[in-house]
Amino acid sequence: MEQLLNSGIKQIIDEHAEVGPILEAYGIGCVPCSVGTCLLKDIVDIHGLSATQEQALMTKIAKAVYPDRDIVIPLRAKTSTENGTDLTYSPPMKKLVDEHTWIKRLLAQVPNLIRTLDLTAEPGRQLVRDVLDFIRNYADRFHHAKEEDILFKYFDEKLDILQVMLTDHESGRSHVRAIAGAVEKQDAATVSEHLAAYRELLTEHIKKENEILYPWMDKEMSDSQIGQMFAAFSDVDVTFGDGPGKHIAFVETLEALNS
Repeated sequence: MEQLLNSGIKQIIDEHAEVGPILEAYGIGCVPCSVGTCLLKDIVDIHGLSATQEQALMTKIAKAVYPDRDIVIPLRAKTSTENGTDLTYSPPMKKLVDEHTWIKRLLAQVPNLIRTLDLTAEPGRQLVRDVLDFIRNYADRFHHAKEEDILFKYFDEKLDILQVMLTDHESGRSHVRAIAGAVEKQDAATVSEHLAAYRELLTEHIKKENEILYPWMDKEMSDSQIGQMFAAFSDVDVTFGDGPGKHIAFVETLEALNS
């Protein structure tokens, strides 16, 4: 079992495809992950499963990997509560979760934006530029910068889970660049393709952060570190001034237009 726990999850899934659905049944979405270098033991720890859930999960995985062995997985002592309770966050982490809410509200408008996309007229092109402005300045320079420049610095950035998050950020920026270039060429197909891809990427990315990464980080950080991070986030808020408020107002306007 020790060898299994120290194996990369993609390798395990590649060699034993039935492990993917087992993980998904416990809310662990490793199958579509673009990185997949996380070790099985780290995935189990970071997802905050209860002791009984962890025992059941590992028993099923062990049976899939070693079908001819009768492996007994002991119940590991844990101090955390059973899964299913509402997630709670420290004040700085709650800031990030609240910012996610506005990003998700923008993402919710993407299907309608694609459906009504008209790049032959300047108002249609400007609308896409405004969406990109929100993504670049609110989602990326304001929100993602808090993660990359402050939050992630409290941890080893070589951690697989952080590499996954950073890869997602870079993939999002790549989609934005593709959309920006296609708008000026009036290439509606490319704009639609990358808007949809960005929406799918960020939706899953936010879910991973809200439900897995942030709660785990909160448990790992000291009260002093959390206080320092809150102060640093507040400094970022002051630096950006009323910029985030203007981007929030844009989302509200977009929602009103599509209501």
